[in-house]
Amino acid sequence: MTKNALSKTQIDRLGDRLKKGLHAESDLRLLDDYRRSFGEAYEAVLRTIRQHGEFPTGRLSKSTNSIVEKLRRESIRLSQMQDIAGCRVVVANIGQQDQFIASLKIDFIGAVIMDRRDKPSYDYRAVHVIVEIFGKPVEIQVRTSLQHLWAELSEKSSDVLDPTIKYGGGSTEWRDFLTSSSEAIAADEEYEKSIAEIEEIVVELSELTEHHGSKHDVQLIRREQDERREEVARLRNVITDLLNKMISSLD
Repeated sequence: MTKNALSKTQIDRLGDRLKKGLHAESDLRLLDDYRRSFGEAYEAVLRTIRQHGEFPTGRLSKSTNSIVEKLRRESIRLSQMQDIAGCRVVVANIGQQDQFIASLKIDFIGAVIMDRRDKPSYDYRAVHVIVEIFGKPVEIQVRTSLQHLWAELSEKSSDVLDPTIKYGGGSTEWRDFLTSSSEAIAADEEYEKSIAEIEEIVVELSELTEHHGSKHDVQLIRREQDERREEVARLRNVITDLLNKMISSLD
């Protein structure tokens, strides 16, 4: 512990005061000191991500309001909060998402993977990777372009319409739209994954046909695969246009 570092007990007591709204100006300065203590770990994580050719966005630290809201919303202590520092990486599709997460597991041994694709959080789908470096947790959000666009819509509608939307609130009509669009993204990405799996089989078949029989059937399968990829692209464009229109409607 450095000379002016806060102990775990001090951090949690600070969190209790923030949660109860009993904090003073000196507590806000303590919180700033605590947030800055994540700086070295945060920069190290960014450097590692950039080595993979990705350019993360995000913030060194959650805002005071976001920290207080999370303390009040969840049964968690300030010292247990794993997303004080965090960044985001947006990749093109679910295949790239899986590949990038696999690389993070290698770069950060012991990383905790929070996969919110099969079990979304209030329809929010993404993968959060919690890494620990220099004794500090840093959250890396990894999203596909569609997952990111959906999250942007959810965030903006929470700002404009109802702050509870991100956590399952809002009107029934808006909630139904968010749920349906999230499910549409999931279906599109599952379709994409199935195409990739079949492509692996086609490669194996291609190798076999070099020694046994005609390549005609394999060529047919490849044409079908190309058609399916085009269909995925069309679906993705439709969903993208729809989400962009909904975001524009909130301006």
